[in-house]
Amino acid sequence: MDEEKIQEILDYEAIQERTFDELKELLEKHDHRGLKLRMEDMNEFDVAEFISELDDVPMAQVFRLLSKEVAAEVFANLEPPDQERIVNSVTDAELAGLVDEMYLDDAVDMMEELPANVVKRVMRLATPETRTLINQYLHFPENSAGSIMTSEYVDLKKYMSVKESIARIRRIGEDKETIYVCFVISSDRKLEGIVTVKDLLLHDDDTVIEELMDRNVVFATTTEDQESVSEKFSDYDLMAMPVVDTEHRLVGIVTVDDVIDVMEQEATEDIELMAGMTPSDKPYSRTPPVEMWKNRIPWLMMLMLSATFTSMILTSFEARLAAVAGLVPFIPMLMGTGGNSGAQAATAVIRSLSLGDIEPADALKVLWKEWGTAILCGLTLAVVNFFKMLLLDGLILGNHHITVAVAATVSLSIVFIVMFAKLVGSLLPIGAEKIGLDPAVMANPLISTVTDAVSLLIYIFIAKLILHI
Repeated sequence: MDEEKIQEILDYEAIQERTFDELKELLEKHDHRGLKLRMEDMNEFDVAEFISELDDVPMAQVFRLLSKEVAAEVFANLEPPDQERIVNSVTDAELAGLVDEMYLDDAVDMMEELPANVVKRVMRLATPETRTLINQYLHFPENSAGSIMTSEYVDLKKYMSVKESIARIRRIGEDKETIYVCFVISSDRKLEGIVTVKDLLLHDDDTVIEELMDRNVVFATTTEDQESVSEKFSDYDLMAMPVVDTEHRLVGIVTVDDVIDVMEQEATEDIELMAGMTPSDKPYSRTPPVEMWKNRIPWLMMLMLSATFTSMILTSFEARLAAVAGLVPFIPMLMGTGGNSGAQAATAVIRSLSLGDIEPADALKVLWKEWGTAILCGLTLAVVNFFKMLLLDGLILGNHHITVAVAATVSLSIVFIVMFAKLVGSLLPIGAEKIGLDPAVMANPLISTVTDAVSLLIYIFIAKLILHI
C-alpha cells in the first residue's frame, strides 16, 4: 500500500467526505433502506453534518428515515437554522415525538435559539411535564448553572445495595444523559454524595451505597455563573456536576459536553470584547451586517472620540516638536510600541484572571512581575533602537536630523513608555475584575487609546529635558 493511500485512510476528513458521497449516492438512487442502515452505523454529529448539506425536501426525507432516538440526537447537533427547517417540514405528531425524545437541556437550548413562532408550536405540542420543565429552566438567569443543567440523571439512595443500584441504572439509565456518575439523595432530595459506576462494578453486590459514596461533593447552585461552573470542571476534572437549590436539594446536573460549549462561548465573548466589539449571541455566519454594525460602532465611536486627547496634545506641542525635525517621524513608532506593550500585559493578565490563576488580591504581585518585565523589555528595545537610528537612519539612509541626542531622546522615551504601558495593561483588567466587570472590556483598544496619549506626553517631557525644546 503506497504512502498516499495510507494517508487517505488516516485522514478522518477524507473518510467523512467519502462517506457523505456514499450517502448522497444512496439518496439519488432512492435506496432508503440502505441509506437508513448506513446512517445507523454513523455518529449522530456526522449524520447532522450530512443532513445540513441537503436542500429542504431531501433533508426532511432523510430525517424521517431515522429512528426517534437517533433523530433526537441528530436534531440536537444541528445548527438553529437547520433545526428550524426540520421543524417546518415535519408533522405535529413527529415534532411532539422528537421533543419528547430530546434531552431537556438540548430542548431548552433549542427554545432559546429558534424564532418565537416556531417556539410556540413546539411548546404547544410538548407534554405538560416537558413544557413545565422547559419554562422552569428558561426562567433561570441567563448564563447560569440552572440555564444549562439537565434533569435527566440517575439518583440513588444511600441504603441501597450495589445490586439494587445497578438494577435501577439498567431500568432508568437509557433515558438519562449520563449514567457514569450517580447522585445519592435523601428522601427530601437533598444531595448527600456521589458514586460512580466504576465503584459499583468493583464492589460486591451486597455492599451498601453509603459505604462507597463520596460525601465531599463539588456542586453548583442554580444561580451560579456558568463560567464559574466551567472553572470547577477544569479544576476537579469532572464528568458531571450536581446543581442544587437554596435548600441544597438536587434539581439537575451539568455535564461535560455542556461545559465545553460554555468554554467556547466565554472564550468567544472575551475575544470580541478584547477586539472592541459588543459580544453577539450568534455565530459570525448567521450575524447580519446591521447587527454587526450595532455591535461594533459604539466602540469605534468611543475610541475615535477618545483619540481627540492625542490630537490635542499634538496640537499643543506642535511648535516645539517642529523645532527638532528628527522627532516627528518617530511618534507613530512610540505610540505603537506603547499600545503593543500594554496589549501584551493585558492579554496575559486577562487570561490568568479567567483561568483563576490570579485574583485582584494579587495586584501587587502582578505589578512587580510586570515592572520587572517592562524594564527588561524597555531597555532591550531602547538599545536596539538607539543603534538602529544612528546606523540605519543616520548613516545608511542619510537622515542628517538624526543626532546622538535625538536617538537618546527616542530610546529613553521607549523605556518609560513600555513601563507605563505594561503597568496600565496589567492594572486595568484587575480593576475591572475588582468592581465586577469583565476584564476583557479593559483590553487592547482602550489600553492603546490611553497609552497613545501618555506616550506623547512622556516623549515631549524627555525631549524637553534632553533637547531643551
